[in-house]
This record gives sequence, structure tokens and C-alpha cells, in this order.
Amino acid sequence: MGAFSRSPWILHYDASSCNGCDIEVLASLTPMYDVERFGIVNTGNPKHADIFLVTGSVNAQNVKVLRTLYEQMPEPRVVVAVGICATSGCVFRECYNVMGGVDTVLPVDVYVPGCAARPESIIDGILQAVGLLEKKSAYMKSTHGRMKDMAIGRAVPLDAPEILALQKIVYQNEAELYDDWSLAPLKQTLEEMKADFDNRIFIKAVVGGKIIGSIRGYMVGDTGHVTRLIVHPFFWRQGIGAKLVQAMEGFLPQAKRYETFMGQKSLHTMEPYQQLGYAKVREEKVSELRDRVYFAREVR
Repeated sequence: MGAFSRSPWILHYDASSCNGCDIEVLASLTPMYDVERFGIVNTGNPKHADIFLVTGSVNAQNVKVLRTLYEQMPEPRVVVAVGICATSGCVFRECYNVMGGVDTVLPVDVYVPGCAARPESIIDGILQAVGLLEKKSAYMKSTHGRMKDMAIGRAVPLDAPEILALQKIVYQNEAELYDDWSLAPLKQTLEEMKADFDNRIFIKAVVGGKIIGSIRGYMVGDTGHVTRLIVHPFFWRQGIGAKLVQAMEGFLPQAKRYETFMGQKSLHTMEPYQQLGYAKVREEKVSELRDRVYFAREVR
């Protein structure tokens, strides 16, 4: 039995429900149903949550909140849609401001139908989610033994959603490091990233069909700019960053000089560049919280 089976933590968010399903979620916490007997804890902090339990349909006002909460949750994570509104949008799905069920914006793992969903069904859905958490955790651990099978190659626009999700995970760590949540990578939209594919080269690192790292680059004159090196925190300290940088340089063979930048505290990002001979060339103040440090390497 794994850690998730003993103590899964749940984040409950009411998207736009009638409160019927929310009352049943609350009922499942009462002594009559006592969902806590399974070690399940209801938390209000997405950074501590393993399961994202959503009630109600998705509309134009709550879509950003849903995505933000989901992106702040650590991996592995599971999404549970509770009630017919969360699973499909129900009778509201044709309304002008309703986008539909939760799966229109997030990858839903478990569906719990009902109007309102009964506590027994909600508990059963949560226990299914716990099982999926264990499987996802086991899969992520197994990838460590498959690093020799890692493939690095050019990404395509269809990879944009997965790369963006990875970018948000990585830069949440950066935001916490600087106590600055205004970082541009955290604000980038899917449409903006897709547009970047028109003037940037994207490289991805894939293990077991999952993108675990990415980098992008472009040319300005004879300088190759290598930017946004991201590796899933679960795979840090395995040399993936250096391999991505080398791969990007290979896609910019005409460059006589390579340049990159990062925040002054981002030592885990500096390390792969320094291993490849990049040296600090200048530093500038970008805000009260961050300094931007530039590194470059001349091509011999």
C-alpha cells in the first residue's frame, strides 16, 4: 500500500453548481459517511492536494480559476468531476457563457454522475481516484529506470498543451523562489505558445510518451538565443537540461554565439549551461524581486 492510499488530500472547488453536490460532498465528511476513515483530508491549499474534486459546470468566469488551481497542484494529480453539471454541463451547457463540463478545460480522470451526486458515489469516485494516483506515481517512478530510452527531438504545435502545462509546473517553483507570481511564463496562454511555434524552434525530451523537458530557441543575427529550459522537477539532476541545450545548439548550427538568461537565484537552471561552457556576461535589474543574469558561449 502506497502513501496516497493511506492519506490522499482533496481540494474541492465549486465551479458554478446549485450547491446540491456541494452539500453531498459536505455530507460525506460527516460521521454518518466519514470519508476521513480512509485517511482522506479536505484541504484548501492546491499545493498540498492530490485530488482535485470539482462540482458545477465551467463558465467564462471560473475557467481561469480552475486552470490556476490545477496548475498549482503537484504531480501526480487526479481530477474528479462530481455531478452531472461537472461531467457534462447538464441543462446549462447551451447557455451563452457556459463552456460545458470540467473536461472542456482540464483532463478529467474520474466522473461521478448524479443530480445531486450521492455521498456513496462521491466516496467511490474518490477511492477510484486514489487508485489512479498510485498508478500515476508508480509510472513516474518507473520512468527513472527508462531514462536510457529518452528521446529528444523537435516539438510540433500539437505538443503545445503538454509543454505549457510543464512550463507552468516548473515556473511555479521559480515564482516561489522569488515570491513573484508575475513571471511571463506563468501568464502565457495556449494561443500565445502556439503562435511561438511560428518563430521559435521547440525541442522536447520524451520518456514513455510523456514530455518531461523542453527548450526553445531562435536566431538574431549571428547569435542563437536559447530560452525557457524546463525539466519536470521529478527529473532534475539527471543531465536532461544539458542534453536539451546541446540539442538546441544543433538546431542553430549557423550561430557564432549562444546566449541565454535566467534569474539570479535559479541555480538549477544555470548548472546545465555552465557545464557546457556558458559564462556570465552581464546582469540587469528587471524588478524589485528579480535580477536577470545573462550567460553566453562563443563558438570556436
